[in-house]
Amino acid sequence: MEKTKNTFPNDFLWGGAVAACQVEGAYDVDGRGLSTSDVHMYSKNLDRSNVSKEGGGTRSEILGYMEDDKNYYPKRYGIDFYHTYKEDLALLAEMGFGTFRTSISWSRIFPKGDEKEPNEEGLAFYDRLIHEIRKNGMEPIITISHYDMPLHLVLEYGGFVNRELIGFFVRYASAVLDRFKDKVKYWIVFNQINLLQYCSWGSIGLLDDYAGDLEEAKFQAVHHQFVANALVYEYGKKLNPDMQIGTMVADCTCYPNSCKPEDVVLTMKRNRMQYFYTDVQLRGEYPAYAVRFFEENGWNIKTEAGDEEVIRKNRQDFLAISYYSSKVIDGDCCGMNPRDVIQNPNLKPTPWEWRMDPLGFYNCLSQYWDRYQVPMMIAENGFGAIDTLEENGEIHDDYRIDYYRQHISQMKECIRDGADIFAYCAWGPIDLVSSSTAEMSKRYGFIYVDQDDEGRGSKARSRKDSFYWYKKVIASNGEDLD
Repeated sequence: MEKTKNTFPNDFLWGGAVAACQVEGAYDVDGRGLSTSDVHMYSKNLDRSNVSKEGGGTRSEILGYMEDDKNYYPKRYGIDFYHTYKEDLALLAEMGFGTFRTSISWSRIFPKGDEKEPNEEGLAFYDRLIHEIRKNGMEPIITISHYDMPLHLVLEYGGFVNRELIGFFVRYASAVLDRFKDKVKYWIVFNQINLLQYCSWGSIGLLDDYAGDLEEAKFQAVHHQFVANALVYEYGKKLNPDMQIGTMVADCTCYPNSCKPEDVVLTMKRNRMQYFYTDVQLRGEYPAYAVRFFEENGWNIKTEAGDEEVIRKNRQDFLAISYYSSKVIDGDCCGMNPRDVIQNPNLKPTPWEWRMDPLGFYNCLSQYWDRYQVPMMIAENGFGAIDTLEENGEIHDDYRIDYYRQHISQMKECIRDGADIFAYCAWGPIDLVSSSTAEMSKRYGFIYVDQDDEGRGSKARSRKDSFYWYKKVIASNGEDLD
């Protein structure tokens, strides 16, 4: 009998993750086209505890945002990483990062999305960026699509509900894989492929006034993403068999509100529909419970000959997971929609109601490992908070350190249970524009960026207390969490 592991593997990858649409800026530089992220307006009247969706709108609203010169659209500007990436990566290297996850902006490579040839200036930027990541001793982890679809593909084709998007996406991904096949080992094709009800705008490009059943359209779109993902996997493996290509989900597993059978069974069904996405991509087929769910809702998910085979033959190499908090399901007031949850009264509230739950992290990782037994990467984990810059320039963020300490401890418990976890990417190691609210004041970073919600500030970078703490964690390979 093999002994259990009591520590992180010697080759464990410690690092952090960002997204192009939240950091790069330079939205109109070097041939980049408009993206779905570029029309997410910042609102001063935001209800942080009840964010209904991440951007989007009706067709007329989106056209209005494109012409709007009065309001502020933060993701167009990010933190200007497009021009500061060398200095920013040097700060991450100072912490000892062994890996850095970022994404490629689709509209930098194909500005409209349906062109025949890629934009060389866009590819050249990522040549420089990936070179700099590797130069700083970090293994690049690249996400091919992270809520950053060319806006033209939404307005002209209707986004991923349209099957034509499969071909456009595969052309884009193939151009990227061709270019970086020998420079990038780890690839995530779609960021958080399961967040249809939260991020249908950025993920699948679905307009609010889509002419049809919106829920059916979301699952039709994700089927097209399943097929596209499998085709990209197939292409990448032929290019370089050593590539590791994985799927990524946001953890949305929930607790039952009580031991009432109604709460327990509804929670089981809800959690099972979260595993649906990984069942398809890691087991290679649509599970019967999902097919029944579609039928009972009257949804007709259209497939074509060959779809099932390509999905079956191209099961993903690893599972990437994002985890922030947990939610609860009450059979008396909740249904099957993933947005239909209640808050856990046993956990402390936060301004954004992402309640800290380290044991939920242990639970989610354990459930995924037990179900699939495939290598896992923590693609995102972090704590968004309102930080205070002191007069002496210091930022004391003990709350963030406490969050990471508890979550890394629970990740270690999973490894002791036998889970194969090979990387940990803290979300937003440098402050960035929030995906959900388009705020800067929702800060995740170990590095503070002097920029407010409307883009004002010097953009100077400052080390927070957590910067030095995470540096110590990395140096000790996760052993020193004090």
